[in-house]
Amino acid sequence: MGIPRIRSIKPKNDDQTPIPVKDLFGNLSLTNQYQVSFTLPGAVESHAERKFGVTGPNTFLIDAGGLLCADASLPGSNLATVQVNDNFMGISQEFVHSRVYSDLNLTFYVDNDYTNLRIFEAWIDYIASGSEVLGPIGDGMNELSLNYYRRMNYPEKYKAQTMYITKFEKNVNKGSRLDYLFVNAFPKIINATPISYGGADILRVGVQFNYDRYIVNPQGSISKGSAPNDTPFIKSLDAAREEREARRAPSAELQERSEAAAAPAAPVIRPEQKRGLAAARTERTTSLDLYKPGGRLSRFNADGTLKTR
Repeated sequence: MGIPRIRSIKPKNDDQTPIPVKDLFGNLSLTNQYQVSFTLPGAVESHAERKFGVTGPNTFLIDAGGLLCADASLPGSNLATVQVNDNFMGISQEFVHSRVYSDLNLTFYVDNDYTNLRIFEAWIDYIASGSEVLGPIGDGMNELSLNYYRRMNYPEKYKAQTMYITKFEKNVNKGSRLDYLFVNAFPKIINATPISYGGADILRVGVQFNYDRYIVNPQGSISKGSAPNDTPFIKSLDAAREEREARRAPSAELQERSEAAAAPAAPVIRPEQKRGLAAARTERTTSLDLYKPGGRLSRFNADGTLKTR
């Protein structure tokens, strides 16, 4: 085989007409056309209102949270592999054993009321504030107490299912967009925010989010252990649990049979058994009279008197 020749690349339309290079490179995607959107879980929203004084945090995030996101990044992932040597013959192979997702880094402009900064502080504070709750999971601790301690809240209370990054173009109405849905997202790190007496600049806060996985262009929304409603092959955990319990529950007829078998039945004595019982009773009342000469057989009457034959 010889050295391959260099061929000119001439992109073509569906009708095989050449595409002008100017049109091809004029349709490249731009980095500044995106939108970040998310809302707080219900318990986190209440915590932000009660402890951090944020009025309507989810309303703020819906109306202005995405617009204040100065920098974002589309998510990335990689496949974790294990290396296997092929019978020590000098050939090694790698096999995939899991998919690993990188954390999501977002940077936000901070408004002069510090609303989004307080929201992120409230979110992280709620995750580690289980000891402040008075009840089964907490002791009603005061954060100003010297013996204050941290207790983590349950993940289902602080992980969000509503975090999206949407990448779009100018012709977004024609369907040119990508939606990334992040499953079980929560803030992992709030970066230190530098401030100084030097030249004034817009205050920014960086937040690093962790999540279980992301879905590209999801059809529907995340629900507890289930697929979208139009997916008939996957049932929710609740439906599967109900079916399993229904299979385990005995039917009414089977339950009646079990109860009948468990109830003690009255003994049925057949005639021959009656004769046997009478003979046994007779044997019990018959004994050798060892105190009389000759040791004759004696029988006791029902009233206890001795009957001799």
